[in-house]
Amino acid sequence: MNKRIISIDLVRGVIMLLMAIDHVRVYSGLPAGGPEPGIFFTRWITHFCVPGFVFFAGTGAYLQGKKTGDGLALARFLVLRGLLLVVLELTLIRWCWTFNRDYAHFALAGVIWMLGWCMILLAGLVRWPARTVGIIGLAIAFGQQLFGWFGGMLPVSVRPLWDFIYPTGTEPWQGLSILYTIVPWIGVMAAGYGFGAIMTLEPAVRRRMCLLIGVSATLLFLVIGGGIVLWGPAPEHALPPLLRLLNQQKYPASQLYLLMTLGPMIALLPAAEKWGSGIAAAGKSGLANIVLIFGRVPLFYYLLHIPLIHLSALAVNYFRDGVTHSDWYATAPFDWVPEGQRWTLGLLYAVWLADIVVLYFVCRWYARYKAAHPEKKWLKYL
Repeated sequence: MNKRIISIDLVRGVIMLLMAIDHVRVYSGLPAGGPEPGIFFTRWITHFCVPGFVFFAGTGAYLQGKKTGDGLALARFLVLRGLLLVVLELTLIRWCWTFNRDYAHFALAGVIWMLGWCMILLAGLVRWPARTVGIIGLAIAFGQQLFGWFGGMLPVSVRPLWDFIYPTGTEPWQGLSILYTIVPWIGVMAAGYGFGAIMTLEPAVRRRMCLLIGVSATLLFLVIGGGIVLWGPAPEHALPPLLRLLNQQKYPASQLYLLMTLGPMIALLPAAEKWGSGIAAAGKSGLANIVLIFGRVPLFYYLLHIPLIHLSALAVNYFRDGVTHSDWYATAPFDWVPEGQRWTLGLLYAVWLADIVVLYFVCRWYARYKAAHPEKKWLKYL
């Protein structure tokens, strides 16, 4: 595997590790942010996960198409993989979150659901040049409010359907929580596809482009976001200025949220590439190898980590109270844990670390199995 792919796998592996922190937080009952710095930054650091995962899924699609030279095969793969993800989200993944089969009263359109639909839509774009796809993606991501305006013009009876695309503020679906809308994420994935062309450039040019794009996006976030914080009206009981700057809207992901998260990740890709070079020279040992393993089998990791974290939470509750309190998680990730029963940050990170150790050994086995059996085509979908 070449260094460019290793660098993306490393970034993806870091994303997997950070994502698990937030999902342990869900079962701990700790809020998604707040004025306490420890809780705020525990949530904030995980904001990089979804943008990075979606963006580099687009990049990976471009690199796969470049490698095979078969656009039709790429489109077919994206459609099949996307449909698989949608089905998994609404069935197995939903059960792993809740450990119940009450699908009639609670279903979740979560990140994997969104990722699947974005892959299906990307399949219709890959016949165009990468630059064109990237421009379309940027236009969607940064012009996302137009989708909200258009949805608001639709008849009231149709707006609930549009809520899958972009929120319209209508009455939510009964028994269905739409956590991630398609827009702006299809724009992020398409932009990532366009970015794939940069990843095929000569190393020196590629590094300069990554730094230019990443640093420019980060500076744009600091200038615009900082200006809003410094000169805009502060709401009542507002967070401190730094936390207000970093507390950007995720649902749906605002333009500032995307700049805040994607900018630093793109700027750090040259460092990840250098780290990847060190892996090759050192025989893939140490922490880098752990991160790389997770980055190479992201879906397998995802399917394992939610039930493992859920089981860990039940075990923690049992050791603390003598009961599992499984009812707290009947609508996870929208859990309900009494304030007095919420975990400490120390316990949260201890459970996270223990689960990561378990996940590493299982994912390492699967990564080796997958590499040893290229003839099993179905493995590429997992």
